[in-house]
Amino acid sequence: MSPDFIARHWYRLTPVSVLAYPLSLVFRFAVWLRRLLYGAGLIASTRLPVPVIVVGNLTVGGTGKTPLVIWMVRMLAEAGRTPGVLARGYGGLASAPREVRAEDDALLAGDEPVLLAARCSCPVWAGADRARTGAALLAAHPDCDVLVCDDGLQHYALARDIEIAVEDARGIGNGLMLPAGPLREPADRPVDAFVINGEPADRPVDAFVINGEPAEARSTSGGCARAGAYAMRLEPGGIYLLHDPARTIEASEVAAKRLHAVAGIGEPRRFFAQLVRLGLAPQCHPFPDHHRYTEADLNFPNCDLVLMTEKDAVKCTRLGRTDLAALRVEAKLVPAFGEFILEKLSGLPAA
Repeated sequence: MSPDFIARHWYRLTPVSVLAYPLSLVFRFAVWLRRLLYGAGLIASTRLPVPVIVVGNLTVGGTGKTPLVIWMVRMLAEAGRTPGVLARGYGGLASAPREVRAEDDALLAGDEPVLLAARCSCPVWAGADRARTGAALLAAHPDCDVLVCDDGLQHYALARDIEIAVEDARGIGNGLMLPAGPLREPADRPVDAFVINGEPADRPVDAFVINGEPAEARSTSGGCARAGAYAMRLEPGGIYLLHDPARTIEASEVAAKRLHAVAGIGEPRRFFAQLVRLGLAPQCHPFPDHHRYTEADLNFPNCDLVLMTEKDAVKCTRLGRTDLAALRVEAKLVPAFGEFILEKLSGLPAA
């Protein structure tokens, strides 16, 4: 679905979302039943021998999870921990657990795992089954003492110790579950009478990270209980050419060029707005999340340079062109968030 369709029907009540409401009730029941099966032990949930931190969404769509994971890995390493990263590998062709390196083909391994491997100085593994993938990572890197899972808030097969839900300015939209709204699970996570591995199956997440808006302004969202809300912003870290990534270019150096911009992410308008704030005025072309770019996708008339996200860049490097550039972004969070994570980890058993 296009970003415009989502904005029209998922982030407000429209005739389309109202008509889809009965289907959302079916989806809600399926979510509840799945949790019940895990809680009753009819579907197994695996607990790994090290703490697991899951960074995910209550909603569909990009909210800034991957930059947050990169920030968390660096914070944990600076605090003396030895982290590893788990990812699903959406958009890639491989599903079995595998270690991902920066030079890997993103079309095989997935765009987000390759980006994480390029930005994180730690092991990054991807696979459809996160529990198996985590076990494989620990077998290959037994020194890892904490795992950070990029996405997977609803992947109950992997038991977790800390849950972080990321939101952006869109919040929970119209408050309805799929397909009438953007929610993957109920925003209020009602507490049921069953547990998974000794933990309440529907406990509130441990913290919310709000991308692009002060956390104090969003202490509640649709009645969802909050254990904590922390502000995050994504700051530009420089533009680089895909064929020469070591060189950073200032926005002023390309402002006079004929610019086009592409974004195959969950919320492309956020990226385009960031370029405008840098003083650039590109022609913008949104693509579906995890889009696999071809030469034809990027052949724009009257174009000197095509700007894209880092997530797009790992898939376009293989094209070998000299007119492609990416904007690097860095997550910035309040110090209290890192202190909160370390405090939670200090109360968990060592590896």
